Amino acid sequence: MRSLDVARTTTLDLAREAGFDLAGIAPFGPPPDAARFERWLDEERHGSMGFLERGRGATVDPATQWPRGKSLLMVGLGHSRPAIELEGGGRIARYAAGRDYHNVVGKKLTKLRKRLILEGLCAPGSLFVDATPLLERSHATAAGLGFPSKAANLLHPRFGPWFFLGEIILETDFEPTPHQVPAGSCGTCTACIDACPTDAIVAPGEVDARRCISYATIEHRGLLEHALRERTGPWAFGCDICSEVCPWGSKAPDLAKRFGTRPEFMDESAADGEVLASMLTTANDGEEGHAVRYQGSPLKRPGRVGIARNAAIALGHAPSERGRAALLVALTDDPSPDVRAAAAWGLSRAHLDDVGIRQSLGEALAREPDAAAREDIESSLDRTS
Repeated sequence: MRSLDVARTTTLDLAREAGFDLAGIAPFGPPPDAARFERWLDEERHGSMGFLERGRGATVDPATQWPRGKSLLMVGLGHSRPAIELEGGGRIARYAAGRDYHNVVGKKLTKLRKRLILEGLCAPGSLFVDATPLLERSHATAAGLGFPSKAANLLHPRFGPWFFLGEIILETDFEPTPHQVPAGSCGTCTACIDACPTDAIVAPGEVDARRCISYATIEHRGLLEHALRERTGPWAFGCDICSEVCPWGSKAPDLAKRFGTRPEFMDESAADGEVLASMLTTANDGEEGHAVRYQGSPLKRPGRVGIARNAAIALGHAPSERGRAALLVALTDDPSPDVRAAAAWGLSRAHLDDVGIRQSLGEALAREPDAAAREDIESSLDRTS
């Protein structure tokens, strides 16, 4: 019978053979940051992400949900690539330009799990990719995959903050691997804190999701506060600012081929504002059409209304003639009051001096049946008075 050390080495070797850049073993128990996570929830810094509160118990102590677990196999897959800047000035998070990481990482984990099951090391239903109550970055730190940053990311000497995490619950009590990565830290650097346009990094290692652009453009449903819209800039999905300014990620390799790139983010002949306008003018798609359009893409997550709302706000920061026309169409025809209100805001911000726009906003206000959207459009009109 093989020893635990041999079995652990086999497990880590199989993870690397499956295509993962990083692999390590963490204890299966409360993560190091459990108490910090609970304080974060108690302070309501998770915003409207109620699933985090609902999963509190399992997050704080995974054994309450998976009693057979003995160890955690943590894996990492690099995804660094050049910045994605849309024609006309809009931006999306780099990872969203290609295939959904849940699918890419999940397929690799599925193949790895089959091998581990054959070795008697794990059970069916034991793999996860950012969709279960596990405090991934904290467990990954305990497994030696990296060290925490002041932006609450995990950093690695080669990949910086640009890597995804996944995990498999093992039923063997392996010795952890906490010291794989050379010791590192942010030191006195505060680049991420200084660069965040919404001041979402409220203290080193602490992010208030309610101020975070990624949360606002991906997880939040409904209207955004006007003050936050002013500071989100041209981001139509996610935000990379804290990662882009991090010195640890400046030499990360270009791994775009791993995830591919959607055609609309490759077409250099696209007219100014065309991609954002296309995201906005989706009234006839409905949620089903949106799901089909972005099948296999992270852009599916916010839903049709969320993407259109984001595009309208981004067009307010990145004015173009194509964008102006799309905003007017959305203001008049979109079935969602949130999108109509966002379109009004985008027009008011990008086209202050246009008398015709002021008139269109007044007409939109007069016919708007939704009370919240009406109040929002009125606030946008105040900008032009």
